[in-house]
Amino acid sequence: MNELTRSPGAVTTDQSKARTAIRAGVLAYFVDQFDIYLPILALAPATAYFQSKGISASAAALLDAFVFASTLIARPLGAAIFGHFADTKGRRKSTLVAVAGFGIATALIAMLPGYAEIGFASAGSLIALRFIGGIFLGGEYSTAVPLAMEWSPRSRRGLVSGLITCTSPGSYALAGALTLLLLSVMPSAGVDSAYVQWGWRIPFAIGALLSLVLFRSYLKEVDEPPTTRTRQGSPLLLLLRGRHRAALLQIFVLMTGAWLATNAGIAVLPGLLSSHVGLSSAQVSIAMMVASAVVAVCYPLFGMLSQRIGRRRFFLGYGVAVVVIGAPSYVLAMSVSALGPVILACCLVVVFTIGTFGPIAAYLTERFPSEVRASGYGVGYSLALILPAFYAVYLNGLGTVLPAHLTPVVLVVVGGLLISTGALLGPETRHVVMEPEHTATVERGHE
Repeated sequence: MNELTRSPGAVTTDQSKARTAIRAGVLAYFVDQFDIYLPILALAPATAYFQSKGISASAAALLDAFVFASTLIARPLGAAIFGHFADTKGRRKSTLVAVAGFGIATALIAMLPGYAEIGFASAGSLIALRFIGGIFLGGEYSTAVPLAMEWSPRSRRGLVSGLITCTSPGSYALAGALTLLLLSVMPSAGVDSAYVQWGWRIPFAIGALLSLVLFRSYLKEVDEPPTTRTRQGSPLLLLLRGRHRAALLQIFVLMTGAWLATNAGIAVLPGLLSSHVGLSSAQVSIAMMVASAVVAVCYPLFGMLSQRIGRRRFFLGYGVAVVVIGAPSYVLAMSVSALGPVILACCLVVVFTIGTFGPIAAYLTERFPSEVRASGYGVGYSLALILPAFYAVYLNGLGTVLPAHLTPVVLVVVGGLLISTGALLGPETRHVVMEPEHTATVERGHE
């Protein structure tokens, strides 16, 4: 039944279902990103809870890195597993399983005993649960995002993409604000302090409750998108060995650049603001929260811009902007000391390092046909995490020829070049028709 033959009631019903699916997709991405940032923000002041009192600084840093990295390593695995089931059995069912899985893992983390009770098993359990949760998180965005995008009107995919992905910096700002609030009420002052013993559990409990709300939303309100075509066989094999391999490689190049720039702008910048610029912990938190709020507003704007000028042209231009605006802004952030100029420089750095993600949900779902769309989105999005995840190694090597505070600028430049290169290698996608009978094809006159 096409749009001309549908009754007004049917159109209204479809529009209502689309709005519901889009709202659920926005909430799903927010909950996903909130969970990702919990170890960085909420758990960081309480790591002593999981460690012996005599642990060395290097061992403690390694343990902290394992807690964060365990989730990142697991996400590509989850994307491959759940992408397969989303493409063969349906998006909605796969999303329900993924949401339930990471919700349970987050709730269990909130109840973990510490080193004083169970010794090394405490940290081991934390890392294991973050790994398991990472599998389900990788599955959640591989299923929920394509589901929302497939319900979205073609002319508004850019906006919807930006609304979904803007929840990432939004969740960072919220998790940071919540952590600051809790620390102001119960300072982290040693392993026996209130925050270390139980205060950090509150954000994790909130994350688990958000997962429960999200699960109910998909169970009661969200329908399978009309564009879904389930199939037998392995979508992953089609991606890695079949006719979609070139598309996956092109996305890998673009997303590797996006993650390199993101790590320099989010993971490295706060530490340098403290160690090199000399800001206090509170000032660093303020600067990063303001920058996150600004880029959150930019995401929908970037999505709409990509809808107007085209995804390919947007990413080509954005990669250039990362090099000519993002990199110099990073140098500026390292060169000033007053809080106001630092915040302004940080805003420019963050906008022109992680702004890539504004239209990314639309672009990745449009880039792959229905039969492999969830797998292509999930694997393409998360497989590219691996090489940028070793940014500390790259920075250490660059530190032999550059001042340490300027080494991230190189990552920003390389990231920008890869983003533009990836865009150049791929086609324009904003006019892709997602219906099964025209899956991932481009309308005549819009190629």
